[in-house]
Amino acid sequence: MTDSAKPTLLIVDGHSLAFRAFYALPVDSFVTRDGQHTNAIHGFISMFLGLLAKEKPTHVAVAFDISRHSFRTREYPEYKGTRGETPPEFVGQVPLLQEALEAMSVTTITKEDFEADDILATLARQGSEQGFDVLVVSGDRDTIQLVNDRVTLLYPNARGVSELKRYDPDAVRERYGINPEQYPEIAALVGETSDNLPGVDKVGEKTAVKWITQYGSLDALLEHADEITGVVGNNLREQRDRAERNRRLNRLVTDVELPVGPTDLERKPMDVPAVKSIFERLQFRTLTERVLKIAAAEGADMGEAVDVGAAARDAAPAVRTLVDEELAAWLRANGATELAVVAESDGGELRAIGLANDRETVQVNWAAHRPDYAALEEWLASDSPKVVADAKQLTALLDPVGMPVAGIAWDAKLAAWLRAPGTRTANLAEIVDGVLGETLPQADPNQLLPDTEAVPAATSAWYLLRVARAQRERLDEGSTRVLTDIEVPLAPVLARMEAIGVAVDRDGLQSLRRELSETAAGLAERAFAEIGREVNLGSPKQLQQVLFDELGMPKTRATKTGYSTDAAALAELQAKHPHPFLGILLEHRDATKLGQIVESLDKAVRDDGRIHTTYEQTGTSTGRVSSTDPNLQNIPVRTDVGHRIRAAFIAGDGFEGLLTADYSQIEMRIMAHLSGDEGLIEAFRTGEDLHRFVGARIFGVEPSEVTPTMRTKVKAMSYGLAYGLSAFGLSKQLGIETAEAKQLMTDYFARFGAVRDYLRSVVDQARADGYTETIFGRRRPFGDLNSPNRVLRENAERAALNAPIQGTAADIIKIAMLGVADDLRDRGLQSRLLLQVHDELVFEVAPGERDDLEELVRARMGGAAELSVPLDVQVGVGQNWNEAAH
Repeated sequence: MTDSAKPTLLIVDGHSLAFRAFYALPVDSFVTRDGQHTNAIHGFISMFLGLLAKEKPTHVAVAFDISRHSFRTREYPEYKGTRGETPPEFVGQVPLLQEALEAMSVTTITKEDFEADDILATLARQGSEQGFDVLVVSGDRDTIQLVNDRVTLLYPNARGVSELKRYDPDAVRERYGINPEQYPEIAALVGETSDNLPGVDKVGEKTAVKWITQYGSLDALLEHADEITGVVGNNLREQRDRAERNRRLNRLVTDVELPVGPTDLERKPMDVPAVKSIFERLQFRTLTERVLKIAAAEGADMGEAVDVGAAARDAAPAVRTLVDEELAAWLRANGATELAVVAESDGGELRAIGLANDRETVQVNWAAHRPDYAALEEWLASDSPKVVADAKQLTALLDPVGMPVAGIAWDAKLAAWLRAPGTRTANLAEIVDGVLGETLPQADPNQLLPDTEAVPAATSAWYLLRVARAQRERLDEGSTRVLTDIEVPLAPVLARMEAIGVAVDRDGLQSLRRELSETAAGLAERAFAEIGREVNLGSPKQLQQVLFDELGMPKTRATKTGYSTDAAALAELQAKHPHPFLGILLEHRDATKLGQIVESLDKAVRDDGRIHTTYEQTGTSTGRVSSTDPNLQNIPVRTDVGHRIRAAFIAGDGFEGLLTADYSQIEMRIMAHLSGDEGLIEAFRTGEDLHRFVGARIFGVEPSEVTPTMRTKVKAMSYGLAYGLSAFGLSKQLGIETAEAKQLMTDYFARFGAVRDYLRSVVDQARADGYTETIFGRRRPFGDLNSPNRVLRENAERAALNAPIQGTAADIIKIAMLGVADDLRDRGLQSRLLLQVHDELVFEVAPGERDDLEELVRARMGGAAELSVPLDVQVGVGQNWNEAAH
């Protein structure tokens, strides 16, 4: 029999891969209308379909565990005992996965008293003996022992189940330095944390490989244990029972009595009605298309009503490269309907623009100074609906070549983030994989001659159009409004702010940088003098030795490497047990940190004398915009050095100054609105100082009698409550007894009871819904609110408390930015929006426009939301950012 004629047996560890899929995909992004989580099923089937397409197996089976109990737990009850409770969101997914596989005519196998790996081992042995090429798919390292010339292991990488590493005998030897059948011997010595199998103390992988290579097997090693010297040799002799037990438990059983053998697992035509039924319940529209496409190719009875023939779902249309009159004619014929647009770049330079509808893909290769893009420029600037992958990036590419984009109807990256705001932002290839379960080929940027050639921009646009349609089905109504009304219009505003940048007094920055460096050096010398020697003040290990061993200071909280030397721990230590060295150390840390901030700013100044930060629109789970490269949101506000840093941000040439506009106490105003608390609402409506007003009611005095200490306590508590601050946390923050902090909170809630009721209701509602929601409809999922893990659950509760407030504040500042940008354009003003820092906007004021600018900024920011309390906007002007503070 030739190799090409050999049948291929694909056997999969169902539980192992389903768990990996569960943790690889955001749990809250895959929920049916009736509340069933489906991320493990979706990830598994997407991976499985990819395997069918790539490996083309002739025979297939998926093995599952029945329970955690097996012959192994009878011998060693602690086996796998450290594994936590099954996440509640995972419960119920395996039976549904098995039902889906059954509909796809895939045999699933379980065996009482055995694990799925034992089933795989048995089938792998039988298959190789019967002439099959065997592919074992498992995330359990024990299956490495199955690898031989006829058996290959496909092992998922750390990122989930989308990429599988192939282990043949050579790959195992390259990775571990031993033959596959010897791997269990190594594992027996080293132990396996995930299975709760402790190894021989101080024996790591290198030592174990050396021993097994030298002696050939674990049994032979133990026979010669007396020859092993040192501590590890003694440990081996004393703990040989561990190694022997581990070897018994990690040896996979290859003769389990199974109801089927390899020849019984031949792939059969799918049950199309059953596939449609189960996938409809799971709400897997795109996966349904993929499965039915495979079913049709394999000759299944598709039935009259099944539509799998649409060319747009079978393969991407052939790319047409158009220019001049042909491009203009195509846009006239197709430009009124929704088209997807993808821009391809190289090093930030535009290379091509791809366009696509259901039937056609068009590539426009870009060459500077060519006059034949008029039709494309006109269409891009029109209101014709466009689907884009990343509106901010597209604007940054096309604006510089005079091709502004309007009419954006959908942004796939923003939609993916709104659906799962806690996940990492994705590029188009990752979105295609996550939404469609398909692979968008990409070239490896790290290879000079990539193995895979990237698809043209036009083909990417075709994938993008299908992604958008699938996302529209999944995104809820409120999130869709946030996408189309706030996030999509904001993207080009942020792109243009990045392009404009902000002017900087570089001489001032460099002077401050030198001062801070000298200050840090002087503080270091003083610190060394205190202890009589030099140490690395940035080394936790050396600081632990100085503080706790030499100076005998009380221990801070324990860490994996000793005791904490982070800023919070050392500040608390200095407050309770002051020491000159520790005080100087804290000053040195402040100077060093500030010096690093100034250095990052100085290095970021470009040839135009301006800093161009990058605004991450999808960088937070709250909805806030973040700033990177450099981060302009971490500059201290209330310190002298912070003021000097801000003074280095100046008005550029041709502008008369900077204007800053900031919301006053916006989160507390949103709290008043959402809670409906009459006391807080009264404070804001009367224009009283909020914290003095609240303090007067808590302490039972007149507002004029509220002392600064009283006001500080009230302010800390008011903001702390919105962030889930406990009485203990408040006591630490204010330096008061826990009992006093608890009484303070009791008195607060006695007078502002609606706040307490609101905060309770937020968490209860989020626990029931699985998410929080802003007044504009932005959702933030909180799957851990029902977690059996107390730490995860309590962290989720604290985050859920403030999510509607923070999210609403994020929405409000974004709406204000959109309104300001529209007014600046519509009025023809030359003043420019430069920065957004939390609740503050910074503008460059064109000559003679100060009054107009302030008027429109106050109007737009003050009118960004209709709350039960006014939105107070504070405005300042000056030659630099610090002077413009208010």
